[in-house]
Amino acid sequence: MENHHQQQQEHMISRFKRVCVFCGSSPGKKPTYQIAATQIGKELVERNIDLVYGGGSAGLMGLVSQAVHDGGRHVLGVIPRTLMPKEITGETVGEVRPVSGMHQRKAEMARQADAFIALPGGYGTLEELLEVITWAQLGIHDKPVGLLNVDGYYNSLLCFIDKAVDEGFIAPSARHIIISAQTAHELMCKLEEYVPDHSGVASKLSWEMEQQLGYTTKLDIAR
Repeated sequence: MENHHQQQQEHMISRFKRVCVFCGSSPGKKPTYQIAATQIGKELVERNIDLVYGGGSAGLMGLVSQAVHDGGRHVLGVIPRTLMPKEITGETVGEVRPVSGMHQRKAEMARQADAFIALPGGYGTLEELLEVITWAQLGIHDKPVGLLNVDGYYNSLLCFIDKAVDEGFIAPSARHIIISAQTAHELMCKLEEYVPDHSGVASKLSWEMEQQLGYTTKLDIAR
């Protein structure tokens, strides 16, 4: 009995304090997308991890945040002031942090999180995912980036990325930045085990990045 209790305790300890989840503000047409969103929330709760997300209760975003909130973990929703009316985002749970715009939203989410997970979503989800992958490639952060590939939703994206590697536009080492799995449990296990490859880190980039990002600094995102 004691052994079982010890195993449970070990399972509760995570290297992450907060994880940022990017996902659709639509629920998607298949119930498996909604189930996966709730499962990610439950995985975070089980590991005593808090959530950072884009705020609101719409679509998969609402399901993830509700699952984490129901499990008693802290939820931080980062919302641009223009999107704050309830008609747009719905009811929010947990802490809401208003920011001035979309750039500030992404920078704040990145600064707060120890890892990133993308669930199925549309343009916004893809844009957020690719930005944090690009930041990892440039050495701005070395936080793990996970892709929850529910029912093969992201197969075509992963095929495109493999094509970009084959054609010489993405380095094979940068391909390994993306950690993908089909279930929430498997993805969390892979993220916990992730070891960053520092070959792409170039310290001379820090000044250039600060100039380009403008709204934040390398150190803020790397935290």
